Order: sequence, then C-alpha cells, then structure tokens
Amino acid sequence: MNTDDFASLVSRANPAAATRGQYGHVQPSISSPAARSNQYDLDPFFDDDDDATSVNTHAYPTSVRTNNVLMDSMPDLPLAQNAAPPAGTSSSRPGASGTSIPKGWDFDDDHTVLPPPTTSPQSSAPSRRAKKKWLWKWPWTKEQRLEGDREVWLNDLEKNQTQGFCSNYVSTSKYNAVTFVPKFLAGEYFDAQNIYWWSLTAVSSYVAIIQQIPGVSPTNRWTTIAPLGLVLLASAYKEMEEDLKRHQSDSELNSRLTQVLNSISGTFEPRKWQDIAVGDVVRLESDAFIPADLVLISTSEPEGLCYIETSNLDGETNLKIKQASPQTFELISPPSIMSLRGKMRSEQPNNSLYTFEATLVREIGVAFTGAQLRNTPWVYGIAVFTGHETKLMKNATAAPIKRTAVERQVNVQIVFLFILLLVLSLASTLGSSIQTWFFSSNQWYLLISQSISARAQDFVENILTFIILYNNLIPISLIVTMEVVKFQQAQLINSDLDMYYAPTDTPALCRTSSLVEELGQIEYIFSDKTGTLTQNIMEFRLCSIAGQEYAEQRTDDSKDSLRTFNELRGLLSGGDPFVDPSTPHLVSDFSAITDQNREKEVIKEFLTVLAVCHTVIPEMKGEKMVYQASSPDEAALVSGAELLGYRFHTRKPKSVFVNIQGESLEFQVLNVCEFNSSRKRMSTVIRGPDGRIKLYCKGADTVILERLSPNQPYSDATMSHLEDYATEGLRTLCFAMRDIPETEYKTWSGIYNQAAATINGRGEALDKAAEIIEKDMFLLGATAIEDKLQDGVPDTIHTLQQAGIKIWVLTGDRQETAINIGLSCRLITESMNLVIVNEENAHDTSEFLTKRLLAIKNQRNTGELEDLALIIDGKSLTFALEKELSKTFLELAIMCKAVICCRVSPLQKALVVKLVKKNQKAILLAIGDGANDVSMIQAAHIGVGISGVEGLQAARSADVSISQFRYLRKLLLVHGAWSYQRLSKLILYSFYKNIALYMTQFWFSFFNNFSGQIAFESWTLSLYNVVFTVLPPLVIGIFDQFVSARILDRYPQLYSLGQKNAFFTPFAFWLWVGNALYHSLLLFTASIILFWGDSKEPSGLDSGHWVWGAILYMMVLMTVLGKAAVISDLWTKYTVAAIPGSLIFTMVFLPIYAIVAPAIGFSMEYQNIVPRLWSDPVMWFSIVVFPVVCLGRDYMWKYYKHTYRPMSYHIAQELQKYNIPDYRPRQEQFQKAIKKVRAVQRMRRNRGFAFSQTEDPARQDQARLIRAYDTSKSHARPTGL
Repeated sequence: MNTDDFASLVSRANPAAATRGQYGHVQPSISSPAARSNQYDLDPFFDDDDDATSVNTHAYPTSVRTNNVLMDSMPDLPLAQNAAPPAGTSSSRPGASGTSIPKGWDFDDDHTVLPPPTTSPQSSAPSRRAKKKWLWKWPWTKEQRLEGDREVWLNDLEKNQTQGFCSNYVSTSKYNAVTFVPKFLAGEYFDAQNIYWWSLTAVSSYVAIIQQIPGVSPTNRWTTIAPLGLVLLASAYKEMEEDLKRHQSDSELNSRLTQVLNSISGTFEPRKWQDIAVGDVVRLESDAFIPADLVLISTSEPEGLCYIETSNLDGETNLKIKQASPQTFELISPPSIMSLRGKMRSEQPNNSLYTFEATLVREIGVAFTGAQLRNTPWVYGIAVFTGHETKLMKNATAAPIKRTAVERQVNVQIVFLFILLLVLSLASTLGSSIQTWFFSSNQWYLLISQSISARAQDFVENILTFIILYNNLIPISLIVTMEVVKFQQAQLINSDLDMYYAPTDTPALCRTSSLVEELGQIEYIFSDKTGTLTQNIMEFRLCSIAGQEYAEQRTDDSKDSLRTFNELRGLLSGGDPFVDPSTPHLVSDFSAITDQNREKEVIKEFLTVLAVCHTVIPEMKGEKMVYQASSPDEAALVSGAELLGYRFHTRKPKSVFVNIQGESLEFQVLNVCEFNSSRKRMSTVIRGPDGRIKLYCKGADTVILERLSPNQPYSDATMSHLEDYATEGLRTLCFAMRDIPETEYKTWSGIYNQAAATINGRGEALDKAAEIIEKDMFLLGATAIEDKLQDGVPDTIHTLQQAGIKIWVLTGDRQETAINIGLSCRLITESMNLVIVNEENAHDTSEFLTKRLLAIKNQRNTGELEDLALIIDGKSLTFALEKELSKTFLELAIMCKAVICCRVSPLQKALVVKLVKKNQKAILLAIGDGANDVSMIQAAHIGVGISGVEGLQAARSADVSISQFRYLRKLLLVHGAWSYQRLSKLILYSFYKNIALYMTQFWFSFFNNFSGQIAFESWTLSLYNVVFTVLPPLVIGIFDQFVSARILDRYPQLYSLGQKNAFFTPFAFWLWVGNALYHSLLLFTASIILFWGDSKEPSGLDSGHWVWGAILYMMVLMTVLGKAAVISDLWTKYTVAAIPGSLIFTMVFLPIYAIVAPAIGFSMEYQNIVPRLWSDPVMWFSIVVFPVVCLGRDYMWKYYKHTYRPMSYHIAQELQKYNIPDYRPRQEQFQKAIKKVRAVQRMRRNRGFAFSQTEDPARQDQARLIRAYDTSKSHARPTGL
C-alpha cells in the first residue's frame, strides 16, 4: 500500500483527519529470531539448579536495544510536530519527514472501507458470536512457543475466531468437577515431596489390601480401609473448600463488566471480562482497571494521550503517559471505529512486562492487564492479548508447591518410625519362626508342618501379620488432624477483628492453610515499598521560605518561631500580588529592598515556582481541581501552592494560568529543562505578567546549592530546616530563581533550540544547554513532602526487628526515595552506617563489595560492632547476583541489619529471595501488593499479599492476604507463634499416643509365642484414633496458648523460639518416643502382674483374654488423656469437652458397644463382657492408680523444668499468671535526643529529595507532551459515544 492509499483510507474512515498532516514513523521489527528468543530468556520462576546459567537481569531483548537506536535516528514524535512551538520562536516548521506506514498497523488493500453500520452488509444478519473452542490439553503437554507475528483483524470477528486465540477467561483454580477425583488421588498417592503423606497412604492402602487375605490379618478386614477412607474424605473436603475460594475469586474477576463495541448496533454495550475476545474494541473510563492487553486507538485527550498507572505491574505509582497511534487517534466515535478495516501485527504473547512497550509504545500505546486508567475520561483500545496470554497472567504462573520445615522434619521422623515398624515386624517374625522351628515339639497340638515350603509360607504370612498389627505406629489419624487444625487456624486468622480493615471492608485471608506454622518461624522479610509500606499519597507538610518555617498547624513539639499557613496567607493578603514593574527584581538587587518587603517578594516568587514550574495538567471535576501528574510529588507541590493561595487552573500550549488572590495571571512557558536522575532538578523559563523573563528551578539541595550566587541571605536557615525535615524522613526540595536579561535569553534560546533539534544524543545536549543558564540563582526556600506511610508501619518494623527478623526492602523506586522511606519507617535508624553500592560495572562492584566485606570483618574481629544498612541499586545488583559474586554480596548483606535494593525489576526481586533461600537455612517471607511482586512472593517460603489500592494480583497469588502492613505484626508474632507451638505439640502428642498403645502389642507378643494374637478387640482398636482420642489433639492444635497474645506482642523476643525451632527438635521427638515406650511398658507390666495366672471373678471363672485387654486399653486411654491434660497450657470449655469429655464418652460408649455389637453379630469378642468387667474392682483400681503413677513422673519433670531450668516462655507464663508489671526503664527522651544528633550528622552527608517523575533522559519528551494540552477547551472534549 502506498502513502496516498493510506491517507485516503484514514480520511474516509475519519473525515476530521483530512486536514491533518502525515506522520513519518517507522516501527522497528520485532519478528527477528534474536528479538523473539531473548523475550523468553529471563523467567522469574527458576529452579534451584540454575547455577550453571549466568543470568543478566538487564539483558533486554534485542528488539528493545535495536529500537533505541532507531528511535534516536527518527524524526520527532507527531505530538511535537503538531504542537505549538515554544513562545518567542517562529511558528513555521518543516513538514513531515517521512510517510512510511508503521509495522504495527497494516491496512490491506483487499479490505475496502465500509460506510457507517446503517448500510453495513453485516447489519442485514444478526451478529453471531461463535462458541468458544475448548481445546483439550494433556497435563504433560508442553506449551508451544509461537513464532512470527500475531495478526489481529480489525472489526472482523469471524477471522479472529479462526486464529484460535485464547479467551479472556482467567482461572487460578486447581480442579474442576471432572478433574477433581483423578487429580486429587494422583496428588495424594504420588506426591514424592511429602514422604509423610505418601508413606501413610501407601502403607495404609497396602495394609487394607492384605487385610482382605483370609488367615493373614489378625484384625477385622475393614478396620484399616474405613479410617483411610475417612482420612481421604477429610483431605478431599479441605482441598475442595480451598479450591472453591479460588473459583469464587476467579468468578468475581471474570464477571466484572466493561464496555465493548457491538458491531451491529454500533454502540458500546456492557460485557463481562470473560467474554472479551481478541480484536474487540473496548471503551474504558477513568479509574477503570484494564481487562485485557489493549492497543490504544484514541482517547479523550489531545493527540491521543492518556495516563496509565502501572503500580500493579511494576510497582511505580507515577503515572505513565501513553499515546495512541497517530493514524487512529482522531477516531473518536463508534461509527468511525467500525469503519476501520485491516489487521494489526504484534509480537506473540510473552512474559516480559517491558518488551511490548519498548518496541511499540512510540507508535502504539499499550495498556496491559492489571494497569489502571487515570485522569483520562475515556479511551478506546483493541484487545490484542486476552486471558492467560496477557502480560499479567504470563507473569503469574501456577503457585509452586510449598512444604514447611515442620513437614520436612515429620518426613524424617516418619522414616524412623517406618524403619521401627519393619524392625518390630521382622523381630516378631523371627520370634515366631524360632518358636515353631525349635520348640514345635512343645506345641504338638498346633499340627505345625516341618517342610521347607510350609515354613517359608509361614514366614511371609507372619511378616504381613505383624505389619498389620503394628502399622498404626505411624498415626494415620495425624493426617486428618493436622489438616483440620491448620484449616481451623487459618479460619482464626480470617476472623481476627484486629486484622480487619473497615474502610475497605477487607479481612485477613489465609489462602494456603498448610503453611500456617511457618508464620511462627520467619527470619527474613522481603518487602515491596510502594503500596506495601506507603499509602501512595503525597502530602505537602512543611516549607521554609526566606529562612522562615511554615506548617499547616502548630503542635506541642513545634518551635516558637514556626508560622502557620494561615499566617502566610495573611501576610500576602494586602497589596497587589505583583509589585510595580519599575521595582528592581534582579537577584543582585534583592538586598536593596527592606527586610519586610524582601520577605514578601521572596514568598511570592516561591509560590510562583510551586505554581508554574511543573508538567502538571489541571482538570476540573465538579467543584474540585484535580491535577494530572506523572509525578505524585509534583501534584503535591501544586496542591500546596493552591492551599497557599496560588491556584494553577489552566494550561495552554504556550502558557499557564494561575489564580492569585482572585486574579488570573498568565505566565508564558518559554522553555522546560526536564528532570532526570543525573540532573536531580527541573527548570522552567517563564515570562511573567510583568514581561520579565525568569528562571525557576527546583531540585535536590546538593545540586541547587552549588548553582547559587554568592552571599545568600537564607542558606543557613534553609539548610537547618532541611536537616530537621530529613530527620523526620520527609522528602525535600530546594527552590531557586534568577532574572534573565532579554539579550542573554535570546542567546541561550538559540543554543537550546539547536540542542532540541539534535537527533543523536539529544538528551545530553539538552542537559548541557540547561547547565549554561542554571547558574547564579537566588535561594528562595525549601519544601517537605510526606510520602505517607501506612498506619503503624514504623512500630511494626521496629517490633519485628526486635523479634530477630531481618527486613529487606526491594523496590523499583530510586535510591533517594527508598532511603527516605527507610528512615521514616524506622527500617534505617540513626545509629546505622549506610553502605551504598552504586557501581557501573561488574569489576567495580566486585571490588567495592570485597573491600567493604573485608573491612567490616576486620572491624568486628576487634570487637567493635556497628549496625549497618546496605543500599544497592539495580545495576549494581545485576552484577552482585552473578554466580562468582553472589556469595560475597550475600555475606555482606547478612551482616547488615537492614537491606534496601533500589530500582530492581520483578525478576531481580525473585533472584534476591532465591539467593537467600538457597544459601541460608532460614524461613523467608515476601510481602507485596502488585503484580510485580508475584515472582518474589512465590519464591519465598511464605508469600503475603497486600489487598490494597494496586489491585489484587499479589493477594491472589499469595499464601496469606492482609490489607495493611501493620497486620503483619500480629500475623507473625501471635498467630504464627501460636500455630507453630500448637502444631509442634499436636504432632509430638499424636506420635506419643499411638506408640503408647501399639507398643503394648509388641510386649504382648512375648507372652503369646509371637503368634500375632491381638490384645484388643479390632473395632475398639480402630476407634482409638478416630473417636476416643481424636478431640484432645484437635483442641490442643486449635485453642492452646503457651502465652497470651498480649505477652507475645509485649515481648517480641519470644518469637525467637520458633526461629530456633525450640518446640520441635529431634531431641524433643525422641524424648516423647521414650516417654511413650516407658508408659506402654509400665502399663503392660502392671496389667500382667495383676492378671498373672488370670484374674478370678466372683463366680469363680477366669476373667479371660478380652477382659484383660479391655482393662489394659482403658489404662492406656486414661494415661493418654491425662497426658493431654498435663501439656495443655490453656483450659477452655473446648478443652474440658475434649479431655474429660472423651473419657466420659468412652466409658459410656464401650458398654453400649459391647452389648450391641455381639447382639447384631458385628463383633463377638465382647460377648457377655459388660457385667463381668464393669463390676470388677480390679478395673477401677487399674484405670485410676496406674495412669497416675505414669503421669506423676511427667508432672514432676514439668515442675523441675519450670522451676530450675526455665526457658524464656516459662518466665513469660509467670508474668502472665501473676500479672506482674513491667518495670523496664524508659529511655524515650534520651533516645530521641540521640536520634536527632545522629540524623543531622548523617543527613549532612546524604540527604534525599522528593521527585519520582517519569523520565526518559535520552529523549526528554515531557515538555513536548504537555504542550499538546489546552485545558481551556476542555468543554469541547469528545465524549467517545
């Protein structure tokens, strides 16, 4: 297609475009093999065994690098070509330098442009939306990597449906109605990572099978398969319950409504997100979340501009300016959109959040799923990626399977018990073989065969018999008990009102209950900053003008010299806001004015800088002025100027209008010298209402001070105020100005225009031009902006650090911002020495880290300990994470009390977490609120998502979601500590109670010639775990508290018990096993002594085997329930119902069962046993005396430990029991003074500044973009309907 054809096509599609110029844009190709392959090189979800691969986290795709070169050699943006020229320059400009068609849009000749839909051929037939194709995919099928370009047909539904594009339905669930049973059973029986669950189900299933073999099983054939079925059902119910929550979350997301263009009616109609298809035209309104990856067609703003907030994707809260394609941004009505025909080519779906933007954003603005439209009334966009093919979902892979440290330790213990089971079975089989082989003559009545084959058969059968007899040494009930307890612990977290956030009606939500105990063992927290620690709200707090400090209101701690904003407004209320033009205004003449008049003039100039030196776009919403800003700091400064009486209300291409004391004044914007990280300042050349040209500059104090003229009257006072602001962790900026003579400006303007016309190195040329005029300035004052933290963040971080938890902040913000937040949230304290790593290459990074590590080691070897905080930027982190340097970096980081990683990508966040996870035997927690945090959250042992204002992607991918960072304090210190201690006690008690009962079977084998005779009735034995002792471990695991929540929060040092795994050590396990062996042997021996030669009943008959077995069973049961009472730290109504209640229930149930079971033929062992057993005084003596004897030693041991060898929580229990007050000395005032001194000393060396504006140093396009706006014509803004 030639240029004329293209122009004709656009003209017919939109007559309004006929008067517009041509645009010469060349879209760099993204279809090269190198470009495509590199897009998939970096995957945040990597394996532990990836050391062999050297990962460069800044190795951008080839297409991106190529695009940068092409863009530098391209003509200026169409925006610049059509915008008004700078004031004072000629309005003439050359025409478009090129007319080629960008690759992103391909309008084919064979698709004629149709007229409006009233005459469209498609309107004659009803619109039929084809049914979705469900393509079956086997679980082991690898995802096919698509090659070449994706072609999306415009307004051609049928062709798009033939392409097999993914639907926009999003699913994060594990099961559906068809796959639940096979996937669940496969997961239970073939989960190699969970040896415990696998071994129990495998052994139990094996036992259940061999129980069906006649003559082998000593117990009833159904006594194993029935409990196993109950366990599987309970586990299935838990899996189903958790997956239903995922389905509900998915359904809520998929059912959201958005406006989609109907190709028949020509209007936008509401449609569910899940029904959006590739090629659909979507209309979004301000503050709406983007339902699919969209290519912008047009917007309500000039030149197709719009603001996008991508904090949910990359963590950056500053708004991004996106621009629609120059060929389509005039299509602002449904008929013109429907007339568009052709196809659009794009890259194939991939997981790079930046690739599409880097290659196409200059031509086609792209809005990714999860981002949010801001400060733009409406936009049109074409869906290019949907559902699981969107950038967001490509980065949100399936959550990895996580196993807790407790589970891994249980796996080891299960192996030991399984070995014990085999040893006992083999020993009993050998005992039986010895009896039959060598003492068969004494047992002539058994008719024992002497053949080799018969003996071999007996040996095999005996092994199977004893495996069945002892199989419950591995407690199958522990599975369901742990599942239920963890589920209930998660429910307690969900229902905790202390973690409920009323403003958004958001409770805490534990999505993965299987990990609750690890909440009590965290040693490292990796936190995002934006939206996690902060509220994403900037507030104008303080300012220093002409050496005088101003604040909104005074506080008790305020200085006497502090003035309020009301006083400042009162000072300005008299007289004309601008003095007579004849009054000298040159900086050198300020001294000629009286002090009072000079202060007033400085205040006016200061407020003028706030109101005009920025790139903010004003917008009136109702009666309130809303400022569209790519930097939240700029919006706060302009709002501060409005608060002080200088109200910025209109922007035109050449000027801005400010309302000052009721009068609207025009300031011509001649030039803008943009902000970037190297300049750390922004300047604007303004022609004021008085006709004079002035330079207004704002930036970091370090760069402003060195550009001031000599003999500044306010520098000392301003610096003192800056130190006070920095001490409070506020974000500071300095403001300066100078008058520019007309002749000087004309000379400099030529230099600036020449730099702006530079093709290669344009950004550097503009920086050099700015340096020429940014000199000899007069210091006006400074501002302090508060990046508002979430409530309770400083106290939470301080408390967590007291608990022994190291906190690392991984943020995409720049270094100065991160340090400021670290100070304000008490992550960095005044006593810390900052180790800042800002190196440009691998060699310098290695040299710096090595030297610093050696110096710190030498310092600590001399006994001098100093708290350190490591600050490292993204580029240096790239080199530090390489294999040969990663260990050095990690060793240095671990020696620091706090670590802040700045300017990091989502992949780097995951790499940092993975590095610590792989090299440290510690439990890690990652917390974040955006999609850029998902990889970090999933890489850690525990992932916590903040369900805040940045969307729910992190919360959906996390194991636990909370709405405020401060809730992490109770989640870890209280719920985590409780869960770990409860689970530890539950597991050890479950092992104990099974060993205590089933080892009596082994002792009994020595008295029954190893015949495999069972000591207890089969169903009574099976009901031991399922009914009679099921409640005590449940109640201990759900309600027990070793100390109260108040004590745990008051003494965060108690959290170290979980970090040291104090309650579930191998030594503790073997102590419990030894105690169980002791109790079983003692009780069995006592019962044998009592029944030696068989006990005689009053009738003269022998008591018999089942009477002895029933008494021994109840002795063990009484001891086990008594043990639960001894170890319970908190008695509630549930504890009473579980322990005494279980005993009462057993004493009532057993006689009923002993009567009913023989009567119906269910089990005959207990026939006629009730009157003989319950009237026998031996039974009552046995179940009272011998359990007391067993537990007496346990109680004395507990008393000895509490009294003579107390642990920290024993002391805390005494404080709680007797309500002993805490008399620890308070040193707040002393610490506050020390904090002040140290903060001033450090901030003189390194002070942060407030600026987080979007920057592109190579092009510096902000000035050109804002010149496209004329807000005075906002009433003529198109509606898009």
